[in-house]
Amino acid sequence: MRSARNFLLVSAAALALGACSEAETPTLAEAPPAETTAAEAPAPAEEAAPRMIEGGPLMIAEQGYFYVGGEYTDIPTAPNMQPVETDGSLEQPGSTRYFGQMYVEYQLPAGEQQAYPIVLVHGGSRTGADYIMTPDGRPGWRDFFLRRGYPVYIVDQVARGRSPYIDNIYGEQRYQTYDFVQQRFAASEEYKLWPQAELHNRWPGTAKPGDPAFDNYYAGGTGSMANREMQTQMNIDALAALLDRIGPAIVVVHSQSGAYGWPLVQARPDLVKALIALEPSGPPVRNVNFRGAPNWFEDAEGIKPWGLTITPMTYEPALTSPDDLQFVQEEVADDPEKVRCWLQGDAPRQLPGFENSPILIVESESSFYAPYNQCTVKYLEQAGVHPTYVRTQDVGFPGGGHMFMVELDSEAVAQLMQNWLVETIDGIE
Repeated sequence: MRSARNFLLVSAAALALGACSEAETPTLAEAPPAETTAAEAPAPAEEAAPRMIEGGPLMIAEQGYFYVGGEYTDIPTAPNMQPVETDGSLEQPGSTRYFGQMYVEYQLPAGEQQAYPIVLVHGGSRTGADYIMTPDGRPGWRDFFLRRGYPVYIVDQVARGRSPYIDNIYGEQRYQTYDFVQQRFAASEEYKLWPQAELHNRWPGTAKPGDPAFDNYYAGGTGSMANREMQTQMNIDALAALLDRIGPAIVVVHSQSGAYGWPLVQARPDLVKALIALEPSGPPVRNVNFRGAPNWFEDAEGIKPWGLTITPMTYEPALTSPDDLQFVQEEVADDPEKVRCWLQGDAPRQLPGFENSPILIVESESSFYAPYNQCTVKYLEQAGVHPTYVRTQDVGFPGGGHMFMVELDSEAVAQLMQNWLVETIDGIE
């Protein structure tokens, strides 16, 4: 694993006391002006404005939206097509549709910009709105990174939000129920389905219906494809098309979209300048069902045939089929509050293509991913990929849940990410 010592020291210093709010950050105007002669001073047209880390108006040089990915198809040839009866006012066989497209909105900050833009990819049954503002009205990660000079691109996954859902192509939808949201995200401390759940205390508000923050969050939930394989591959393809369009970028994935990050790096190794994986989809090989105390965990049915994913990945030595991968389960977990990981067996195959794309994996203390994030890290290490692995409680903000960008420590997590980027990527300040 990449040594995180220096990064952790920086993060702990910045965050253990609570990440400074933007209003507390010294302004550039407070710094004494450098002495220059008239000859040395740049012409006004060439003068670059400073970054807007301080509070105050956020100046945007350009903003807009576009779609990436997708293709035209006749309805009968589309994946998962179901014939429909119509009176002529709906689509007939032979109708042409566009599918597989991803909505992207972007803002470019005025003034000096960072060397690379940042792409924010939301998680399951959510949309890119989660990055714009927290449900209790605090500025979201979009503004945080814009103020630090990053061009910001926020996506709505294929068939989610402003990426239209085409029923007779994408098929059935799945939703996160109210109980699921309560148990996994908003009020896990009340249900105690996994050992760390009782530590949760960072959700904004009461986490109950009628509380404006919870109502705002729950109202933002949306359906997604029940066909996970189709959903995953279409989003990988669309994200690759986005990078082809905008060039090298820092990619942030969360939860369900973590399954897109690993194949995306292999598909575009020169364009993913860094991958930040916030509790990426896991664990490897087999999902986990939570049963509560005392027998907390059981393996779910089915496997991820490619180890980390249900869609193809490249291994060395090459696979003739995913059946070539041999998986074994640890005999003993790291501790009783962790699952026994599934890993490759003897002579593990390696994952090529990650050499130039540093990876940060972030874990939240009370999340339902806390029992098995280490399995993702172990699988990557075994396959020759060496991420930086940071647990938020180790850098000064315990008690957080899975929805990093929503909870009360959202700015602290963003600052953690920024600290790592400064430490890791040339051209990021």
